[in-house]
Amino acid sequence: MRLTTLKTSALSTLIVTSIVLCAGVAVAQPGTNASYIGAGIAAGVTNDGRGNDAVFGGNVQGRYAIPTQPVSIRGAVLFGGDATAIVPNVTYDVPIAKDTNMYIGAGYSFVTDENRNSQLGDRDAAVVTLGAESQVHKNVVVYGDAKWAIDAYENSSADAVSIQAGVGYRF
Repeated sequence: MRLTTLKTSALSTLIVTSIVLCAGVAVAQPGTNASYIGAGIAAGVTNDGRGNDAVFGGNVQGRYAIPTQPVSIRGAVLFGGDATAIVPNVTYDVPIAKDTNMYIGAGYSFVTDENRNSQLGDRDAAVVTLGAESQVHKNVVVYGDAKWAIDAYENSSADAVSIQAGVGYRF
């Protein structure tokens, strides 16, 4: 089986499983419709196998919740390595508890300086995001997610994974 087919199968399985597992919960729980901007930590947990180390740094993330829809527009900036990764994406949001959502989405990582290491590899790549967010106070949201950048390293077929967590201000 080719690596591309394997990646496509893994991505499809992840998306379908997340939607199926959360479909029953979505009807009963109110979730959160908070739009926010936040900041926190970001840790690249992979490397390309050729000497590029995983990168630890920070993130600035935001969410714009589309009213009356289970879809959000999100953006993230991951910084702290030799390059910065800018990651716009669209997510499907599933309420899992009071004021709490799980989300899954797709987007793209733009690395500001190709061939330089960031949390999501050293070149532009398609990204899958899976995370959760919870409004813990009137204007405070906590969030955490994992971003999987597919074929994210130059001269390597390795993928990159980064984990983010932070606190946001609801607007």
